[in-house]
Amino acid sequence: MKRQKRLEPVLLGAFEEQVMLAVVRTGAEAYGMTVRRELEEVTRREVTIGSVYATLDRLEAKGLVTSSRLAAASDVPSRRMFIVTPFGAQSLVFTRTTRDRLWSGVDVRTLLEV
Repeated sequence: MKRQKRLEPVLLGAFEEQVMLAVVRTGAEAYGMTVRRELEEVTRREVTIGSVYATLDRLEAKGLVTSSRLAAASDVPSRRMFIVTPFGAQSLVFTRTTRDRLWSGVDVRTLLEV
């Protein structure tokens, strides 16, 4: 039996990280529009639905999220639902750890003094 190669987590870009966190936060309701709403609510910034879907597509191509089509009810259109993969979760942790290491020892107060 061939042993599966374990992938090393990847460092996420800022928006990729935000989109993945929004997927985690919205849970079973993680489809494009709910991810967008969560991002806008938390970041207090306007986010286009196109940028959300482009990022979700890129994350899926990298194996960080996976999607499935939820069957449509008679009055509800079908939705493409997203979940973070174990590899995606590892990459979220790796990204946060890296960011925390960069912040360690940084005192921005001295930069704020005018």
